Amino acid sequence: MIVFFSYILLGLSLAAPIGPVNAAVLDKGIKKGFFHGWLVGLGAMTADVVYMFAVFMGLVHFLEFPFVKAFLWSFGFFVLVYTGIETIMGAGKIISPKRTNDDTKIKSFLSGFFISISNPLTILFWLGIYGSVLAKTVTEFDHVHLALYSIAIFIGLIIWDLFILMIASGFRKTLSGKTLALISIFSGISLIGFGLYFGYQAILLLFFS
Repeated sequence: MIVFFSYILLGLSLAAPIGPVNAAVLDKGIKKGFFHGWLVGLGAMTADVVYMFAVFMGLVHFLEFPFVKAFLWSFGFFVLVYTGIETIMGAGKIISPKRTNDDTKIKSFLSGFFISISNPLTILFWLGIYGSVLAKTVTEFDHVHLALYSIAIFIGLIIWDLFILMIASGFRKTLSGKTLALISIFSGISLIGFGLYFGYQAILLLFFS
């Protein structure tokens, strides 16, 4: 049981650092409410499941090629910059009572999915940290325990998402519309900043490696 909780703690510690997914969850929770923010987090965790499966299947070896890495950094750049610009442009709509057609559940889910699956830092996590955990767990436990401890990591991720969403819901209820818009703008700038960093890494790989 202690080992199980240690893996939950691992999931929490991996989710806690401020990154594009956390910024997107916080922004969507402020703009659209708890459920839409949760869908962004669910989309991100779905991408995590995809990468977890890839680790199990050994597909991660394809990521050793510089061209593949450069493509992933470039894809992350476009996704994050586009999402950041859209976030900033939509900042003034936070307190609008009129719901628009683009305010759909599937869009919230896909937003989290694409931000996470195009994030090379997410890939590096599944390659490095989870890959190491997987290798260690396989040598010490059977496949049942391996699946159980993988689930524990996701429980940690879910707990952190719920924590972020409670903060977002609290902001939505207590802060003024202008303050919420400023927070949303800051989230958008944060996403663009991560996107520019990803673009810089792509340039380094393509032209200086």
